[in-house]
Amino acid sequence: MNEMWTSVIDFMWIAFFFVLATMIKSRIGFFRSFIVPTAIIAGFLGLLVGPEVLNLVKFDLERLGNMVYHLMAIGFIALSLKERSKKKDAEYFNSGVFIVSNYAIQGVVGFSITLFLTYTFMPNLFAPLGLLLPLGYGQGPGQAYSIGIQWEELGLTGGGNLGLTIAAFGFLWATIVGVIIVNYLIRTGKINMLEAEKNGERTMITEEISPDEIPLSDAHDKLTFQIAIIGVIYLISYFTIYNVAGYLESLGTFGQTFAQLLWGFHFLVGSLYAIVFRIILNKLKAKGLALHNTPNNYLLQRIAGSSFDFMITASIAAISFFALKSYWIPIILITTIGGFVTIYHSYFVSKLIYRNHQIENFLGFYGMGTGTISTGMALLKAVDPKFKTNVSENLVMGSAVAVLFGIPLMVILNIPVFGIESHQPIMFVYTLLLLIAYLGFLYAVLYFLTRKQRGLAKQKISR
Repeated sequence: MNEMWTSVIDFMWIAFFFVLATMIKSRIGFFRSFIVPTAIIAGFLGLLVGPEVLNLVKFDLERLGNMVYHLMAIGFIALSLKERSKKKDAEYFNSGVFIVSNYAIQGVVGFSITLFLTYTFMPNLFAPLGLLLPLGYGQGPGQAYSIGIQWEELGLTGGGNLGLTIAAFGFLWATIVGVIIVNYLIRTGKINMLEAEKNGERTMITEEISPDEIPLSDAHDKLTFQIAIIGVIYLISYFTIYNVAGYLESLGTFGQTFAQLLWGFHFLVGSLYAIVFRIILNKLKAKGLALHNTPNNYLLQRIAGSSFDFMITASIAAISFFALKSYWIPIILITTIGGFVTIYHSYFVSKLIYRNHQIENFLGFYGMGTGTISTGMALLKAVDPKFKTNVSENLVMGSAVAVLFGIPLMVILNIPVFGIESHQPIMFVYTLLLLIAYLGFLYAVLYFLTRKQRGLAKQKISR
């Protein structure tokens, strides 16, 4: 096949799965009464007929991964460019601590399991294997694969593929279990589905569009201008990451680890630039320097929605399974216990730190904590299809705060490597104790901030 067609063919297959999923959702009674995002159905159709299962469609999983990577950034840049009412930064800060607390508790659970197995039933097990849980569940296949590959040199056979396997189980927890949770919450009345018809089908609220919202004739189409702005911001983001990552890589192994992390958070860099652009634009408008064409909320929302739909479909279709072989016992234990712990942890922390939209935040952060931000957006979109809540912003801006709070965690995760290289297994114990201590610190931060914010809220009410 001509090389110039390969990526386009992959995109067309994703489009085909989405159209087919739409038809299935509208025709099959089960899907009409059971709330399942169309993008998730499309993704599993792609996974079923793709190279990992039936092998009927031989699309390239790496290219699908690249599609997910870039669509994520495009969607979040579009959301960040939207005009919005002012929100309290405290929710963003709390969200960032929340994200890292999910990583920490997953690290405690995963590492505890493999340490127990290593010193009881499986003495030849690679003890740090359990630390791939927060990487595969919390940060996605990219980070889990990268760290797994590095650990192969330390004795973890097939470490990269094991990282992908754990991430694949995370996607299953995020999508299959996540959809079950969504429907349970709807049927028990904990989510009020104002946009659902009697048969469970979703309908979109009609938006008021002004006559000049989408002009039919102009020097250029207004949609073109929105895409152009997104493209420019993404270009600036790329050059920023390229130069900063290049400097970090020159600092050695530790710098290389953070350079990889920076590339993984490309969507966050783009979102920050988009927010800065919006702030500057608003200041210019306040001074009477309004531009002829400006970012348009309606069109930006459509771009973001389309990007996330295709991103979710591609991310599920790109799941790669690895033959578990001798690791199937620890992998099943780690991923299953880790999945249940993430559900309960995400639910109770959401109830603790958010005053509004607690269930929506729970679904978003659970999906993010078991898959990637794309699966978090998928579950959120099932109950908030037009992103009317601020949960999507909590996910994005919370990730910025998570980078800072995640630095100590990345340091802790590297301690077992030093223990293996220096033949000091006591380092495993130190690692587990540090993970528990850091988790306690994060809980203390959340408790203190939440108590302070609620105290301030009560003072305002009393006035």
